[in-house]
Parts: sequence; C-alpha cells; structure tokens
Amino acid sequence: MILKEVTLQNFRNYPSLSVSFSDGINVFLGENAQGKTNLMEAIYALALARSPRTSNEKEMIRWQADSAKITGKIQKRVSTFPLEIIFSKKGKIAKVNHLEQKKLSQYIGQLNVVLFAPEDLNLVKGAPANRRKFLDMELGQMNPVYLHDLVQYQRILKQRNLYLKQLVTGKAKDEVYLDVLTEQLAILGADLLVYRLQFIKKLEAWAQPLHKEISLEREDLTIAYKSNIELSDEMDKDAIFLKLMEAFSQGKSRERDQAVTLFGPHRDDLIFQVNGRNVQNYGSQGQQRTTVLSLKLAEIECMNEVLGEYPILLLDDVLSELDDERQTHLLKAIEKKVQTFLTTTSLDGIKKNKIDEPTIYHIKNGEVEMEGV
Repeated sequence: MILKEVTLQNFRNYPSLSVSFSDGINVFLGENAQGKTNLMEAIYALALARSPRTSNEKEMIRWQADSAKITGKIQKRVSTFPLEIIFSKKGKIAKVNHLEQKKLSQYIGQLNVVLFAPEDLNLVKGAPANRRKFLDMELGQMNPVYLHDLVQYQRILKQRNLYLKQLVTGKAKDEVYLDVLTEQLAILGADLLVYRLQFIKKLEAWAQPLHKEISLEREDLTIAYKSNIELSDEMDKDAIFLKLMEAFSQGKSRERDQAVTLFGPHRDDLIFQVNGRNVQNYGSQGQQRTTVLSLKLAEIECMNEVLGEYPILLLDDVLSELDDERQTHLLKAIEKKVQTFLTTTSLDGIKKNKIDEPTIYHIKNGEVEMEGV
C-alpha cells in the first residue's frame, strides 16, 4: 500500500499544498512549529477520518476558513484510487474514488496506517484507556464490522449510563427498559470481545519473536487480555454473552450505587509480561520501550497478514526517543517493504546508514520543498 501524493486545502498552517512521495522512506525535516507534524496529521486523518492529536476537529481547519480538505492518491496491489476527507464546522464528508460514503466504517480501512509517536511510549505504562484505544484503532482499520459494532456499543453504553443516572435520581422508573439496554450491550460486547481475543492472539504471535530478537534473546514477552468477566480462549460469542449477562445481574446493586456501567469491553485492559513479570509495574524503561517497539512492529505484520498488504508507517519524531539498537531494529524491520513517513528536526540523531536512500522534504512556514529539486 502506497500513498503516492497528498493535497491539502486550509489544513492547519497549510493554505494550499500538493506533494508527491516516494515508495520508501520520506523524511519531513524542519524546526518545530513549521508544519512537519501537521503534514503527518493530515496523512493520518486521510486514513482514519480523525486527528491523532485532538478530539476537536475544528482545530484542523485553518484560521478563518470554513473547511479543510485532504485528498490522497492511494496505490494498492490491484488498484489505484483517490481518497478525500473534508472537515467542516458542520461535520465531515468522506469520499472513496469520488463517491461519498454514507458511513465512516465504509471509508476507514481504505488506507491503513500505523502511527508511532513519543506518546505511544506510554502505551505500556499509561492508563488502560490508552490500550483500549490501541485495540480499537487497529481492529477498526482491519475489520469494518468491528468498527460498526464498536460505534453501536458506544451509543448504547451512553444511553445505559444516562438511564442508570435517571433511575438513581428518580427521573426514570422503568426497569424493563434497563433490561433491554443491558441485553443489547451484552450482545455487542460479546461481538467485540471475540474480535479482540482473536487479535491479541495474532499480535502476540508476531510480537514475541520480535521482542526476543530486540532483547538479544534475553526476554520473553506475553500479552494477556484482562477483562472484568471470566474469559477463556475456548469461549464462543454465546458463552461470552452469558458471562456478561451474569455479571450485570450480580453487579446490579453496585451499578445502581455508582450510576455507571461497570462491565464490558469499555472497562478492559491488556497485560504485558516480560519473563513472567508485569512490565507495566515492574519493567525497566528499556523493557517498556522494547515492548512498545515490538507491538508497533507486530501491528505492521498483523495488518499485512489480515489484509494482504503492508500499511503505511508514520514515525512522528520518535526516532530521537529510541537508542541506536532499537532504531536499528525498527529501520531494519521496515526496510524495502513499508512506505514510511518520518518527522525530525535534525538527521544527526538518526542512524542515517540504516536508511536506504530517503527522500527528504524541508518544511518551513507551511511550505514544503523536496531536497535536490
């Protein structure tokens, strides 16, 4: 999968920009606040119809403009086609091959990306919400059904939480309606959990040998799914549904006390262990960074396994956070098989001998110039 070119209109500090890319490693070079990360953000938003930096999409629209438009030319093994996403103050419009998509789940997945930024180093040691977001973003790109179910799950979860509050305050009294919402949530929750458990198996299968190699055979990585209901690999969707319903039944009084939904995939987590010890709590900074790097490289391989094509890799100022050894493993793993976009303020901290003929773009004040042109 290759992003051949991108065109921006009124996106962040770019009033207008059109730039073509190489199939290999593309380096965005420039000082801070010049537009490097904005260009990276645009590629991510073209793929996922959202920003990795803000939940307020209006921030992506250039000052005093009504909308921001990103257009890209995508090359896959069997076809080449344009993608377009427009962010306006009224919402967003997504087009595949010039045809507007009624649902974002039909748009997301046309261009697959893996983003690795400094904040991703908190994936292991940060809050559980970071790891749930990681699961949802990667699964959503690979499986439109998962993305559709996730949107429905979040909608019903919001309704159920609101109704629990109304029951507690006496504004509502209909227990039957709560039961209906509970069953709907459990059905969708079981669907999501089946997909998540399957994905974790694939991810671990790829991450284990990568982690072992990066740690020079010293460390074994395992990934476990931590749920607030009892799960096993043998359980199918129906069995998981029954477990969720049982948890809701047994936890009814607790949910009333707290006026919030306490069970389901929105409360779950991932546990990473290195040599049998929880790396989140007991791992060194080096072990945590190796774990995150292994996960990111495993993501790339998982997408290729599921989709038959490698995704695009976005490295947003992350190489400076990795030591020489981890940089070498990262660059070696993507060499000549993954189109990569890399932002940096200087090439000094990067093992240039490990980058095979990069295309360098100098970025200053929202203008992009390819080196040597």
